[in-house]
Amino acid sequence: MPIHEYVPLESPGCALCCYGFERLERLSDTPLTHCTACGKPVRRVIGAPAVAVGGAHLLREDHVAKHGFTQYRKVGKGRYEKTTGDGPDTIGSD
Repeated sequence: MPIHEYVPLESPGCALCCYGFERLERLSDTPLTHCTACGKPVRRVIGAPAVAVGGAHLLREDHVAKHGFTQYRKVGKGRYEKTTGDGPDTIGSD
């Protein structure tokens, strides 16, 4: 369910609506027309979406190990060292 933002049409509003407020609603719900606290008219506005940019949070060592993977980092030309997981400590040509 998305979070919808509402702002008052008349100012000043009450403590709830004077700066705007957010409400968790289904897409099929009809938008509010009045503040639930003071009854002043409000309108729904488009807010910025919450988006996770990139996948760096998925590459954290604890996340990788929790899902059964082994993670390595490059330590030299053709040599890799284990940072997390159950695999061998080093990989590379000797």
